[in-house]
Amino acid sequence: KLCEGILNILEKDTETSCQLACLEALRILSRDKKVLVPVTTKKNMQILMRLAKLDAVEDPLERVSEFPVIVEALKCLCNIIFNSAVAQKLSLELNLAAMLCNLLEKCKDQQFVDDIKCFDLRLLFLLSLLHTDIRSQLRQELQGVQVLTQALESSLSVRWTEEYKAAEDRDRPPLSLQETDCAIEALKALFNVTLDSWNVHSKNESHQFRYMAAILRHCLLTTGPTEDKTEELH
Repeated sequence: KLCEGILNILEKDTETSCQLACLEALRILSRDKKVLVPVTTKKNMQILMRLAKLDAVEDPLERVSEFPVIVEALKCLCNIIFNSAVAQKLSLELNLAAMLCNLLEKCKDQQFVDDIKCFDLRLLFLLSLLHTDIRSQLRQELQGVQVLTQALESSLSVRWTEEYKAAEDRDRPPLSLQETDCAIEALKALFNVTLDSWNVHSKNESHQFRYMAAILRHCLLTTGPTEDKTEELH
């Protein structure tokens, strides 16, 4: 009943502070599989997707005050999808993977969106891990390899000297914690999407995998903010 009450409030056009408090409570509750039954309906998933800006609307991310709400809604969706097989099936019906790729596009060249990118990528990782149809959709329909490789390239701030050669700057400072976390989530999702890609069939695929290999090499030469984070990145 508490989850249902929270979602009833979130369905209304309430103030940002109220939305944030409700989402924080829902995030904690959604760690428990037993309370997820009322949450895992199409209507409730759509409420959370709307708050996470996972919709077909092409409006850019402009209101920085909304960013914490987007992050919390993404965190809730991560918990719900991880803990609920029903939510995993609904994700395919609601075309969630495509909406996540669209949100990543909205994040391009935007400031203060690292947390949004990180949890967007984490949700793509979970979907590609837990649902084989979504993994196939990402690879074949949504150009997932390209989208995730570009997200990784952006997180690592790769500069190119040649088509498949990244600049090596040994004096470059370590990545920030947010940059490292984004890169790690992109790598995890890429692993899932390319898991069955041992047989490359086209010139475009060949280019994409050579491009990705160059970024992965650059990644191995990059350090994170701590020794543990560097190890996790590598």
